[in-house]
Amino acid sequence: MSFDAETIAYYQAAAPRYTASTAQDRHRHLDPFLDRLAPGAQVLELGCGVGLDAAHIVRRGFALDATDGTEAMVRKANERFGVGARMMRFDQLDAVEKYDAVWAHASLLHVPRAALPAILARIHAALKPGGLHFANYKLADECHPDEGRDPLGRWTNLPTAAWLQERYAAAGFRVLDTDRYTAKGSDGVRREWLALTLRKAD
Repeated sequence: MSFDAETIAYYQAAAPRYTASTAQDRHRHLDPFLDRLAPGAQVLELGCGVGLDAAHIVRRGFALDATDGTEAMVRKANERFGVGARMMRFDQLDAVEKYDAVWAHASLLHVPRAALPAILARIHAALKPGGLHFANYKLADECHPDEGRDPLGRWTNLPTAAWLQERYAAAGFRVLDTDRYTAKGSDGVRREWLALTLRKAD
């Protein structure tokens, strides 16, 4: 399966809470990523949630295509920030060399491991030659070495850093930067994360 229906159902039900509780700021990796782009670059956001990062991308002057696989999140992003978000699951991405960059903060971590290579191939196809991609993932550890559901019932793929980088290389990406850090997710669990900034290699 290319997506987890229970995860989408969770976000559909939780959208009002996320709107009320999400911090009023962009993700800390966003500006460094945007600084790599040419003015007015076309950016695809995968998993825009309630639209905090989307709103900042627009303020920075980029052409944004904000997407999310959950209808309630799309509605809240548009009500709150007017970013023109639209419904699209990751497996529905079918663009070819359309975007200069793909931003995917805390979203691809919900893709089942077996389905992730096909999603990365879609992202690769959607990027223009030399296009950039950002994504971050919660990593496996000794207590949670396998993918599965987090305390909120969301599917989390929990890869290792080496597995991720191998899959991205196989999909045609070159790693530009990585950042391993510890952060608490919305489930209240502190975990190690890996953020990757990548370039389409061919």
